[in-house]
Amino acid sequence: MKRKSTAVWKGAGLEGQGTLSSTSGVLKNTPYSFSTRFVSEDGKAGTNPEELIAAAHAGCFTMALSFGLSEAGYPPSELVTDAVVSIGKEDGGFAIKSVHLEITGNVPHISEAKFLELVNVAKQNCPVSKALAAIEITATAKLK
Repeated sequence: MKRKSTAVWKGAGLEGQGTLSSTSGVLKNTPYSFSTRFVSEDGKAGTNPEELIAAAHAGCFTMALSFGLSEAGYPPSELVTDAVVSIGKEDGGFAIKSVHLEITGNVPHISEAKFLELVNVAKQNCPVSKALAAIEITATAKLK
C-alpha cells in the first residue's frame, strides 16, 4: 500500500509560499509557508509539516490503541488524543525534538494500570511511532 501527497512551493524560503494536496482530497491546495510554520501560532493562515505529523501520529496511535484495547477485551467507547510536536533550533537549522501524546479514554471496566500498559504498547508499536523513533515520544493518559 502506498499513499501520496504533493507539495508545490513558489519563491524563496522566507518569502515563498506553497500548497499541499493529498490524493484523498483532505488537503487540496492547502497553503503553507515560513509564516504558517514558525510565526502564525493560531494556524488560521495555513498548515505546516509539524501539524501534519501531529495529526498523523494522533490518528495512528489512537487507532492502534483502539485495536489493542479491543483485543484485550476492553473495547473503548471513546478515545481522544492530542499530539504535540515540538520543533526547535539547533546547529544547522531546525529539528523536530519530540512528540507528546495526551490521551483521554472512556473505556468501560478497565483498570488504570491496564489502560496505561496498553497506551505504552500502542505508543511503541504504531507505524508512525516507529517512523519517528529517532525522537523522544512521551505519553500521558487518563480515564474518564
